[in-house]
Amino acid sequence: MTEPAFYGPGDVTGAYDDNIADPGSYPYTRGIHRDMYRGRPWSIRQYAGFGTAEETNRRFRFLIDQGQAALSTAFDLPTQMGLDSDDPRALGEVGRVGVAIDSMADMEAMFDGIPLDAVSTSMTINAPAAVLVAMYAVAAERQGRDASQIRGTAQNDVLKEYVSRGTYIYPPRPSLRLAADLIAWCARDAPRFNAISLSGYHMREAGCTAAQEMAFAVSNAIAYVEAVVERGVGVDEFAPRLSWIFNTYMNFFEEIAKYRALRRLWASVMRDRFGAQDPRSMMLRTHTQTAGSTLTLQQPENNIVRAAIQALAAVLGGVQSMALSCFDEAIAIPTQHAQTLAVRTQQMLQHEFGVTDVADPLGGSWYIEHLTDELERQARELMAEFERLGGAVAAIEQGVYQQLIADEAYRKEQRIASGEDVVVGVNAFVDDTAVEPERFDVPPHLESEQREKLVRLRERRDGAAVAARLAALEEAARGQDNLMPAILDAVRADATLGEVCGALRTAFGEYRPAAAALI
Repeated sequence: MTEPAFYGPGDVTGAYDDNIADPGSYPYTRGIHRDMYRGRPWSIRQYAGFGTAEETNRRFRFLIDQGQAALSTAFDLPTQMGLDSDDPRALGEVGRVGVAIDSMADMEAMFDGIPLDAVSTSMTINAPAAVLVAMYAVAAERQGRDASQIRGTAQNDVLKEYVSRGTYIYPPRPSLRLAADLIAWCARDAPRFNAISLSGYHMREAGCTAAQEMAFAVSNAIAYVEAVVERGVGVDEFAPRLSWIFNTYMNFFEEIAKYRALRRLWASVMRDRFGAQDPRSMMLRTHTQTAGSTLTLQQPENNIVRAAIQALAAVLGGVQSMALSCFDEAIAIPTQHAQTLAVRTQQMLQHEFGVTDVADPLGGSWYIEHLTDELERQARELMAEFERLGGAVAAIEQGVYQQLIADEAYRKEQRIASGEDVVVGVNAFVDDTAVEPERFDVPPHLESEQREKLVRLRERRDGAAVAARLAALEEAARGQDNLMPAILDAVRADATLGEVCGALRTAFGEYRPAAAALI
């Protein structure tokens, strides 16, 4: 269908006219706070982590010195897969795409000199999220601080791993149990910590549309909420600490409308489906990262403009925290120069352009209101289809999400290949003389150093105590009780990440996609 050249009053359907309200009021279409960024700007939370805990600690301190008030942790692939650095499957991957965290010693070193009851830390970790949060809490204890006061967010959205990133360990249903156990534990034992960051981001990176990103993420969220409620936790006990991460992509106005539609959609789900009474349970509080998949290796400086305009769309859409994908990420882990530029871009948006002066400045635009209505309509249609299939877990098990994403990603690549979608510097306005900027590479010696630390750890700890705690964890996993107390006991005894996840693997089994089983 051809897009109209302009929009007018007749293009706003009126289907949701009763939902138009001031910012800070249900259904929060126009923002979750009445004064939005006048009261407090969004948090600048650049994503960082590489090599060892000590190297990441230095990068964290650098970002704090640049004016970043909150931290966001990238973990390496073995850590994301629940593997220790000396596991044969980790060879060549230790510390490459994030920091290697094998033990309590690593967690303590990563936050050396950083008070864990004062800083807010986001962790992009999913299948082993419960273990990393347990380590974080114990690290706070070992700093002499009150672990119940830790602040931050664990991504912990393992359902999307089966359809986008692939860093799953266990089958979907025990994974859902583990995620829900962490949410329930945080609600009562670490009430300032956001136990899940419900994610549309990675599914959008894999190729889905804005409406699909909304539908997938909210349908997954419904599954998590149901699982926590089944554990006897009241919805208003934990829902105020649910957080989100979405992808701010290239269609400027669509992305603004997406955040407005998401807030309205989630508010109605929480009130009408789950009977939430606390207004905070109905507020969709979201982090965003600009779209890494839109960064180009060719003419990488162009990525500075891409990220800045995506960031502006996120601001006009009303997000609560943000990270910019750095301009050199298509090449390697970002340099300090690129990280600094990403922070400065956000600081300029906060202080130089007047975009924080009013809430929802594009509200009332016929085009924006039309897009808001249309995205919500499309997302609701998809969500209804997933419900007919039995919910999010059933849709994932049947490969529905995966097929929708694959189909859309293929169509996108066809449009780029044909030139229908222009990507400056790639299929148009090409400059073969462009010089590649400075590249950051993880020093190769860091992997061997990380393995040596594990050897020393196993020599000095009480092996019998570790074995007893791991056996108790495996037994608990075969039952129905919340697993967080047993995980905490194991990490306090200095069991490693791989050992804890190994005990859970023994109880739960490992997930093997159906397609892989045929190979």
